Amino acid sequence: MILRYKANGLPAPMLLKNYLRSCCGISMGLWRRIKWNGTIKINNLEVRATIAMVSEGDDIICSVPEESKLEPVKLPLDIRYEDDYMLIVNKPPGMVVHPVAGDYTGTLGNAIMYYYKETGQDLDFHPVHRLDRNTTGLVMIAKLPQLQNALTQPRKRADYSGNPAKLFKRSYLAIVKGFLPEPQGTIDLNIARHPDSIIQRICPMDGSGQTAITHYQTLSFRNGLSLLKLSLETGRTHQIRVHLASLGYPLIGDDLYGGDNSQFGRQALHACHISAQNPLTGLSISVYANMPADMQSFFYRKKTS
Repeated sequence: MILRYKANGLPAPMLLKNYLRSCCGISMGLWRRIKWNGTIKINNLEVRATIAMVSEGDDIICSVPEESKLEPVKLPLDIRYEDDYMLIVNKPPGMVVHPVAGDYTGTLGNAIMYYYKETGQDLDFHPVHRLDRNTTGLVMIAKLPQLQNALTQPRKRADYSGNPAKLFKRSYLAIVKGFLPEPQGTIDLNIARHPDSIIQRICPMDGSGQTAITHYQTLSFRNGLSLLKLSLETGRTHQIRVHLASLGYPLIGDDLYGGDNSQFGRQALHACHISAQNPLTGLSISVYANMPADMQSFFYRKKTS
């Protein structure tokens, strides 16, 4: 992996480490890899990482070998966007994003590593966020670790509300039974681990847990089902699933949170839209993925007499 930077806006010389950490978004872990295993050149001259100084206008090149424990595996991969900095892929149901116990080779990470290998890209797997195994839709993968770090770090909102914000936004489609009392609204309920489960989450009655905010809008109501569009201000584990269940409207197929799975074998949730601004380039992107066929056929199927 080769990282290139042009030092701009420096009022005075500063340590290379401080410049890379504060101005380029380099994480401490990546800095250590550069320092111990990589090489650094400033204006085409190799320098020592621990004492190197950076001045206005300097050209900086950091070379560091990528290290991955993920095995490349040839798997179907639906790429919806790619540039020199990121990938956005449409994940199918039944696939986990990163290897877990019992599934080390059938993951999105394995598929991405195979794609990188076949296309000659010396990169590691840096997911910006994750989807549950049976949630479908768009997943953003950074090609550079500092981009992953920058996109996932909270930043202060322009309105100074104090709530954390990120440089990317996600929207989802979901199907629930019944009709929510209000056609649109905001669910602002903290989320915490269930005391008796390492997987399940709850909205504690005492307000403990982490801040979680979900906005929803009812798009359609048919055959006793509501099609919802949801957007997230926070990204807590199972946020949409536990928020809707807390209102008494669990996702169809989501038996973990009380949903009926007799006719649909997974939670009816699809990540349909990602918008993001690349902090390294300033480029803004917007990517969509239509609702998958199983959700379409379930929601729009004809009534039976």
